[in-house]
Amino acid sequence: MSTGVTYPNLEAWNTVCCFLRLPQLFCTCMAFSLVADMGISRGNIGNWSMTIWGFCFAVTLIIVTVEFFDFESRFPFFWYNLSITYACYATLLCLLASSIYSVTYVQFLPDGPLQDRAVAATAVSCIASALYAIDVAFVWSWYEFDEITCYVHTVPGLLKVLETFTASIIFTFLSNTSLYLHQPALEWCVAVYSICFILAALAMLLKLGGWENILPVRFPIFQLGLTLFSVLLYISALVLWLLYQFYEEFGGQPQWSDDISCFDDLMCTWIQRLAVAILTAINLLIYVADLVYWACQVFYRD
Repeated sequence: MSTGVTYPNLEAWNTVCCFLRLPQLFCTCMAFSLVADMGISRGNIGNWSMTIWGFCFAVTLIIVTVEFFDFESRFPFFWYNLSITYACYATLLCLLASSIYSVTYVQFLPDGPLQDRAVAATAVSCIASALYAIDVAFVWSWYEFDEITCYVHTVPGLLKVLETFTASIIFTFLSNTSLYLHQPALEWCVAVYSICFILAALAMLLKLGGWENILPVRFPIFQLGLTLFSVLLYISALVLWLLYQFYEEFGGQPQWSDDISCFDDLMCTWIQRLAVAILTAINLLIYVADLVYWACQVFYRD
């Protein structure tokens, strides 16, 4: 690949690997192992957290392997920008796993070996999140890529990460298909989340791969139109989700006490509906911020 980019020297890579990548592997592996060893006592939240830690471990191992054998030059995009973008996602994922696991599961365990293991897993997950955050904040400067801007260090890059990350959490709750199946309005909401996620991921890939020049219009205009479309879709999803989930006139349940399962389950169906509504509102605000940014780029800087 002839991009004219100077890759970091071996000393820089060794420093990053020894002080960040290997500890990241150790922490995610340790968190996974501690919870896995709890057997059936780990619960559904434990299984979900294990999935996150296992994913982060596997992707980090791939990154270490690719960089160790110098395979990054074979990829049709700038590898180091991509790896730090992943580190941004891993920071949020490990932090999310630590928070949800401790709040919804660990505090309800009785004193004993199981609680000790759960607390230890939460602690090393927090450490992993901090290590990934250091990766995002400082590694780019260490590599000394002065001629190239790190994508997640820019406002639109960070907003795209937040948009796709929030959508991923929404999809986690939507794995409970009883929330929306056989209700066309709610199925439309799911379609909105999917469409906007794909569009945001596409915009990220275009920028990470340096392919924005292949578009028939300038990239800021493309982003402005894409973000405006996503904002309108999210507004429709938020309105419909609230109406059909929480208003009796549309078959919804306005209070958590209307859901009998909430008396025995902290993550009952009503709570999941509320979580999706809150996350939809949060992501709408992120998209609005993204829209404002690109509107300024198009109308005030051109």
